[in-house]
Amino acid sequence: MVDGLLTISGFARRVGLTPSALRFYDDCELLRPAVVDEGNGYRYYAPDQEPRARLLRDLREIDLPLAEVRQVLDGGPVEAAAVVRAHLRTVEGKADAARRAASRILGSLVPSERSVVLGGPELASAIRQVAPSAASTDEIPALACVQLELGEDEVTLVATDRYRLAVRKLHPHEFTGTPGAILVRADELTGLARWVAAAAEIRIETGPTGATLIRMDGTARLAGAEEAAAGLGGGEVRELGVRREEFPAYQGILQGLAPPTCRVVVDRLRLRELLGDGVVALGIDSGRVEVEGRGRVEAIGSGEAVRIGFAAALLAAALEASVGPDVLLEVCAEDRPVVVRSADQGTFTTLVMPTRL
Repeated sequence: MVDGLLTISGFARRVGLTPSALRFYDDCELLRPAVVDEGNGYRYYAPDQEPRARLLRDLREIDLPLAEVRQVLDGGPVEAAAVVRAHLRTVEGKADAARRAASRILGSLVPSERSVVLGGPELASAIRQVAPSAASTDEIPALACVQLELGEDEVTLVATDRYRLAVRKLHPHEFTGTPGAILVRADELTGLARWVAAAAEIRIETGPTGATLIRMDGTARLAGAEEAAAGLGGGEVRELGVRREEFPAYQGILQGLAPPTCRVVVDRLRLRELLGDGVVALGIDSGRVEVEGRGRVEAIGSGEAVRIGFAAALLAAALEASVGPDVLLEVCAEDRPVVVRSADQGTFTTLVMPTRL
């Protein structure tokens, strides 16, 4: 140490970096030495550079690109926090994509069997809410389907036609096997909704050859598909036509949504009545939602006022699928999906794409 300064090796040990990394960051002008000896080129660092060096170390540990590292090191706290949060969303999105890909690979290599039990009325309700968001044509076969994601902690139903996205989560009564997903045509599930609703519980069983719905009564909790088919468990059976197409990676859309700039709770049925058809323009602020040329509805909310357009049929479908007297609208930008949530049912979410006015 010279005149209170630390050699590159000593400084490296104190901040958890290697001397070679410090030389690299010097070359990149991210962390310059306090002094460079003109005679021998040795680098020396000051103790007050340690916080910057440790922050630099941590940023590189989360694989933040160098250009963004510079923004964090040289920017203010608000800007720095925004950069780190955005990077975290990217990392989480990549991790989710990797998990989904790994699940598909494992499922194709070693087809696994799984069984999940759900409340019949709850599953029927989820089908009725989600299935209408599937595409009405087979132009892209996967979009005409509902994806059922089966897991121990929750079961998720998802459908999208690229203009809207509906997601409903259910809590399973029991689950065995390996988590996974199946893809079933929306019209097939819709046709089974009344049959499902009549059961106290529904068991979904999946395996290498497809999937089965078993309608259960009080004596059928332990009965599987074979026993039910043989009449031993008291349960009627319906086969599901499982599709092999790849469903869109919708999780990235949800995770990529910016924080809302405007949030309002509004009377669901009153807003639905005002929509009409065609394209509608909504003026939204913290105290009202105005459907231009048609009327207004009082609202409770916060954030910036916004004017945004919708295909009336798309927004109406999202409102009809919701439950309860009120819905929550979350707007982040005039050209980004708007989140429509049931104020009384936090497990159901719809995204609706706005239309240019």
